[in-house]
Amino acid sequence: MPGSKEIRTKIKSVQNTRKITKAMEMVAASKMRKAQERMRRARPYADKIRNIAAHLATANPEYRHPFLVHHDSVKAAGLIVVTTDKGLCGGLNTNILRAVTAKLKELSNAGETVITTAVGSKGLGFLNRIGAKVVSQVVQMGDTPHLEKLIGPIKVQLDAYTRGEIDQVFLCYTRFINTMKQEPVIEQLLPLSPERLQETSREYSWDYLYEPDAQAVLDDLLVRYIESLVYQAVAENMASEQSARMVAMKAASDNAKKVINDLQLTYNKARQAAITKELSEIVAGAAAV
Repeated sequence: MPGSKEIRTKIKSVQNTRKITKAMEMVAASKMRKAQERMRRARPYADKIRNIAAHLATANPEYRHPFLVHHDSVKAAGLIVVTTDKGLCGGLNTNILRAVTAKLKELSNAGETVITTAVGSKGLGFLNRIGAKVVSQVVQMGDTPHLEKLIGPIKVQLDAYTRGEIDQVFLCYTRFINTMKQEPVIEQLLPLSPERLQETSREYSWDYLYEPDAQAVLDDLLVRYIESLVYQAVAENMASEQSARMVAMKAASDNAKKVINDLQLTYNKARQAAITKELSEIVAGAAAV
């Protein structure tokens, strides 16, 4: 059995760790509420621009934007991998990176070459470790996603698709469901499918008056639509991150409390054993006298 001094040192160390995890849990809870509110505020814009894009995509059959054209053969693909910049958020990054690994293996088995864009330090480090081709990246975004930081890296993938260098683009992120559940998602970003454009139900459609012309409007609008999808994915990933971190830090605090109780019990037993030994020695000495 370890000595009393050693046990007291362990108890003090675990108590200090518990203070840290408790503080991180409270900070994550505060940030989680803000991240969820930011995610909800972004949804109305995404829904509105999806409606407009759906109307325009069906109203101009004479012009097909490259984002709406499905390629007959798929030889190359692009992956946009959204992860966190920091750790200590449970299995959040592990789950999405496991799904990305499975997707890379699937594309490789199909004979497709893959280029990747990393959003977040954890994803960038993972892609570099496995030797994936990273064509663009954005890290250290902080607690608030900024569209101007995302436009550049995402545009690399969009330009490659427009030039015909890749035939598909996939978006990989963690979808926020509730505080206790986050779901890793890999969805096709390009080419845009009619089902994706029509996620919001509508019973009618109409055409617009275009200025300067329909092609210029559609070109600009669909790029903004893709950017809004990526922004929404990053916002959901950040809300998932704070939720997962809060849950992980709460579990760590509870485990630390349990360890402290166990160590305290061990310390009491060691102290009682020492006292019993001293009393036995005193009684033995008195009997000898």
